[in-house]
Amino acid sequence: MTSRTPLARLRPRPGRARRPGGPPRATRPRTLRLALPGRPGRPALSLRWDPRTAAVCAALLLAAAATGVWTLTTGDFRIPVPDVLRVLAGDGNPAYAYIVEELRLPRLLTALLTGAALGLSGALFQSVARNPLGSPDVIGFTVGSATGALVALLVLGAGAASVAAGSVAGCAVTSAAVYLLAWRRGAAAFRLVLVGIGVSALLSSANAYLIAKASFTDAQSAQVWLTGSLNGRGWQHVTTMAVALAVLAPAALLLGRPLRMLEMGEDTASALGVRTERAKAGALVTGVGLTALATAVAGPVPFVALVAPQVARRLTRSPGPGLLPSAVLGALVLAVSDITAQRMLAPTQLPVGVLTGVVGGCYLVWVLARQWRAGQG
Repeated sequence: MTSRTPLARLRPRPGRARRPGGPPRATRPRTLRLALPGRPGRPALSLRWDPRTAAVCAALLLAAAATGVWTLTTGDFRIPVPDVLRVLAGDGNPAYAYIVEELRLPRLLTALLTGAALGLSGALFQSVARNPLGSPDVIGFTVGSATGALVALLVLGAGAASVAAGSVAGCAVTSAAVYLLAWRRGAAAFRLVLVGIGVSALLSSANAYLIAKASFTDAQSAQVWLTGSLNGRGWQHVTTMAVALAVLAPAALLLGRPLRMLEMGEDTASALGVRTERAKAGALVTGVGLTALATAVAGPVPFVALVAPQVARRLTRSPGPGLLPSAVLGALVLAVSDITAQRMLAPTQLPVGVLTGVVGGCYLVWVLARQWRAGQG
């Protein structure tokens, strides 16, 4: 006599599904869909809202606000929180106003905006590459941006504005070269990563040669810039990053849906109506713009674009590139790293790239070890 298993036991239980080499994901994410009225039977706009993602973003924003208060009140000259609030309201002590508005607030806003740009660009690149190592740090775009800036600074003897233009041009040329070298009836994800690693190694050697041939003073200033630093950043840098995010962030968010479908595979995405090469090209162009401008403002700050998207995915546990959580987490990571670099060995201030390099290097080792264990299993 055979026993029959109840049908309910044969149904898969909703829970977390683990992708090979990726973070756990919810098989049935709890989402709400908001539709704005349009034509009868067809809404003008439909938005997908995940409560967990919203909660994570809110918590990260609160942490960023706390970091901002910490940054504005601490330093060689401590300012109480009520006095900082009065300065921000436009009614404070002139000495406090100078310290907050001219020294600390521009640096804080530059860190937040630059970190958001790096986190957003990292999410775009990793989504296109479908690889946790597909960030601008690893595939050579940040190094190419640094090469353009070094050529403008050490070879052409250009000023600050020209160095920023050289950084943008170097990132654009490097990204175009990587994309074309990886092209073979389409730019496959694994080829983008492999070609990018090779181009990054080549450009790193070129950067070392440029510094070795430069004068001692120029080489010293270039090396500090190559580390990634927010020292001396002012309102002009805040304006640059604010304009960049105002233009490029909406374009990146519009790419969220096609990128989410691309993660299921190019054949599946094409069957669902996604123009895969156009979506990948749009993501690369947007990510290159964010990376280039962030590098022009703060130098090639390492590993923020690598770490922020992966940690954001693990926190939200939602499918898709996770663009908004990555941007918020990138802003928080860079702001915390900057204030820690300022106060850790006070009165000596470390470049922020030193701290992000240590943290990101440890994270990269963990990712590689996890990938190796997954492959062995």
